[in-house]
Amino acid sequence: MNYLLTLIGVLLISNPGVTPNWKAVGKLKTRDAKDIKSSTWSIGGETLDRDYTDYQSYKTYLGPLGAKRIRLQGGWAKCEKVKGQYDFAWLDAVIPDAASRGVAPWVELSYGNPIYEGGGEAKLMGRIPTSAEGLTAWDNWVRAMVTRYKGQVPEWEIWNEPDGNPLNTGKELGVFYIRTARLVKSIQPDARLIALGMASVTKLDWLRDFFEVLKQENALDLVDILTYHGYSPNPDDSYPKIEEMRKLVWSYNSKIVFMQGENGAPSTPSAQTIGALRQYDWSELTQAKWDLRRMLGDHGRGIATNLFTISDIHYAAGDHMVGVNTKGLLQTNPDKTIKRPKLAYQAAQHVFALFDENIETLQQVRPTVNQETVNAFAYRHKKNGGSLVTLWSKEARPADEYTPKPTTLTVDGQFKQPVFVDLISGTMYEIPKTNWSKKGNTVTFTELPVPDYPVLVADRSAL
Repeated sequence: MNYLLTLIGVLLISNPGVTPNWKAVGKLKTRDAKDIKSSTWSIGGETLDRDYTDYQSYKTYLGPLGAKRIRLQGGWAKCEKVKGQYDFAWLDAVIPDAASRGVAPWVELSYGNPIYEGGGEAKLMGRIPTSAEGLTAWDNWVRAMVTRYKGQVPEWEIWNEPDGNPLNTGKELGVFYIRTARLVKSIQPDARLIALGMASVTKLDWLRDFFEVLKQENALDLVDILTYHGYSPNPDDSYPKIEEMRKLVWSYNSKIVFMQGENGAPSTPSAQTIGALRQYDWSELTQAKWDLRRMLGDHGRGIATNLFTISDIHYAAGDHMVGVNTKGLLQTNPDKTIKRPKLAYQAAQHVFALFDENIETLQQVRPTVNQETVNAFAYRHKKNGGSLVTLWSKEARPADEYTPKPTTLTVDGQFKQPVFVDLISGTMYEIPKTNWSKKGNTVTFTELPVPDYPVLVADRSAL
């Protein structure tokens, strides 16, 4: 179905966001990934290895979304159904196509392959390969993968959520990771290596065991990026544990980059979804709010983000769960084709288009607000100096109905023509002169209607 026609389904929904009684002066522009030089944003393209989503159906939405990277799963068991024979046709139809749309693939090396005894399991939370035959076959597949795609895939992630299986120990994963990482580097020396897709942000003992093995083997430099997941009903509640994890990892190697490797919210009531956060009722609106909070909560703390995920996922029997995981930005039909974009797709477009390489996070600038439950992060446009501040109420899980908090914001920055921006609808409102004042380089805004999802106060030149 044509992208523009299906987008009408979103645009016809009455504005679900905050609508201050101020003059609307425009809309945020969305941008195609090919028109964005660089950014830290990634979109999930997971489970193609098990045919739970259909890349050919969602690929036309990939460029207009604006994310610069896409996470893919390599699928050993899909590539090698007969021992020693590889079929890469399905990946050949995905990896170059994504790159042609301005979206760089980063590929996860996983899962196991049950055609080998001790070859591991080809499913979520699966066991890693353990037998001599299984590990040799794993090496052979990794070698074939990296050799084939080294010119198209700059980053390789090694396994996914290994800590979710109680049989996978941190020490065992350390040995398995080193084995795989050294093989990748022997073929593609400039590859960036990503570990580990941690399911939990609280299993610090498990992670410590992993890094102790790397330390003993003088292999700490084999981790460029540490990915973690850790779903939380209120995304803002997860950061204390994430900071503990960062502290532990940086005690081994301070150069390791942190990345949210997979996170998102469902868009349907509990009875209609599976996967993380399924115990709560969700809607397209609360999904969009949650996703915005995760993205900009990460961004304000210098954490890159992979938003989970582009398309609803249809899990089949034999995996960790069965049913439809509705965390996709695109709603699917029963045959996995795309029905239409959701509100979260539109919200993500606004973030991906705006927060590119031209916008820098100002960690040293601390906006102050008169509401204890309001988050605020400061940014600056590198070229013209225009300031931006993200704001949202963080006290609870996003709700379908929420009364915005009248908030006073004080921040140092450049605001010549300040506007208030709703990141779901993209609407920009002129902030009346009665609602802001300037003293030197410090600007104070009053009666800002802050909802339970991120909005912007920005100099219009920065947009």
